[in-house]
Amino acid sequence: MKLPIIHVLAALLLPAFVLSVEAEDGGKLRIIVFGAHPDDAQYKAGGSAAKWVKAGHEVKLVSVTNGDVGHWQSAGGPLAERRLAEVKKADALIGAKTEVLDIHDGELVPSLENRQKIIRLIREWKADVVIAHRPWDYHPDHRYVGVLVQDAAFMVTVPFVCTDVAPLKKNPLFLYSSDGFQRPYPFKADIAVSVDDVFDQKVEAIHEMPSQHYEGGASGSAEYVKTVPPASDEAGRKAWLRERWVRRQSNEAKRYRDALVSWYGPEKGAAVQYAEVFEICEYGRQPSREEIKKLFPFFPL
Repeated sequence: MKLPIIHVLAALLLPAFVLSVEAEDGGKLRIIVFGAHPDDAQYKAGGSAAKWVKAGHEVKLVSVTNGDVGHWQSAGGPLAERRLAEVKKADALIGAKTEVLDIHDGELVPSLENRQKIIRLIREWKADVVIAHRPWDYHPDHRYVGVLVQDAAFMVTVPFVCTDVAPLKKNPLFLYSSDGFQRPYPFKADIAVSVDDVFDQKVEAIHEMPSQHYEGGASGSAEYVKTVPPASDEAGRKAWLRERWVRRQSNEAKRYRDALVSWYGPEKGAAVQYAEVFEICEYGRQPSREEIKKLFPFFPL
C-alpha cells in the first residue's frame, strides 16, 4: 500500500526537525498544564508552575473550555472575554504562557477532534511534563479533560497521527492533579511539591480572577457577594482570599505529609506548610526517582 506523500515527507523530515528543536531548547524543561476552565490549571498547579518558571523553564497553562457559563450573573461571549482577560493577568504573575480554547463551558466531549487538539498542543509545546485533571470528577468538563489528555498519551509519539505537527520523540511524563474523589480509586500522591516559597505569588495570581472568587463563579449569588470585602477594599479582599488558600494548600500538605517527607526528607518534609500534589498516569513515561528529580529540579538532590 502506498502512503500519502504528506506522510512520507513527515517521516523523512521528522528526525532533523526534532533534533534541531532539542538543540534550541538548551536543556530547558517544557511543562503544559490542562484545566477545564480558566482557573483550574492555576488552582491545581500554579505554585509548581511558578517554581518551574523561577528555575528558568517554560510553562503553559491551558483552559480547554472558555468558561462562558461559569458565573451566576453573566454568560456567553462577554463572560468568556472577561475570564480570558483575568487568566492572562494571573498567568503573567506566575510567568506562564496562556491558552484558552474556544469550546463552550459545559459542552466538552471526548471526541476525536478534541483529542487531536490536545495532541497538537502537547506536540507544539514539545512537552516534557503534562498535567491534567483525573478522569473522575464532579464536573463533566473536568472528567473529559482527563480522558482527552489520557488519550493523547502515547499518541503524541505516533508519526502518522496529526501529521501537520511533528510527533514527540519521547512520551512525556503525564500527571494527574490532586482531588478528593474516591471512586473508582482515590488519588495517589506520587509527587508532592512544597509551594511555601511561591504561596503568596500564587494567591496574588488567583486574586486576578475575581469572577471566580469574589463573585463565586457559577455557584455565586448576590448574597454571597455581600459576604466578601468590596472591590474598594483590595487589602481586605486579598486577606479574605489568602485565608481560604491557606486552608486549602495546608490541608494538601497535611493530607500528603508522607509524600512530602519522601521527597524532602524528614525534617524539611515535616516543615512544609503548603503543597501541590500529583499522581503519575501509567499511560505516559514511567520515570525513576532520579528522573523525577530532573523534571522537578526544585527537589533536594
